[in-house]
Amino acid sequence: MSVSLTPAAARHVEKSLVKRGGGIGLRLAVKTSGCSGFAYGLEFVDSLKVDDQCFEHHGVKVIVDAHSLAMLDGTELDFVREGLNEGFKFNNPNARANCGCGESFAV
Repeated sequence: MSVSLTPAAARHVEKSLVKRGGGIGLRLAVKTSGCSGFAYGLEFVDSLKVDDQCFEHHGVKVIVDAHSLAMLDGTELDFVREGLNEGFKFNNPNARANCGCGESFAV
């Protein structure tokens, strides 16, 4: 099982951690929410929890809890700029459907 970052996502996370003043990585999680059933959650991590799995790509760590990993296995996190908008894009092979707004998904 794994979760990965593209080089663009890794650069963005690394810059954000420096601007924030530290941290060991970025937590990617799944929560029940949205019109499709689940939503992605992102937050900076200062310490690991017992059930955390840690994946490192391009020098940046992505931390995922055991419960979320089942729905995120194989996911690639990208950082994209489209026109005036920029943000993370989740390439999740487990998602069977995505909400029109792009904020939630179903497995």
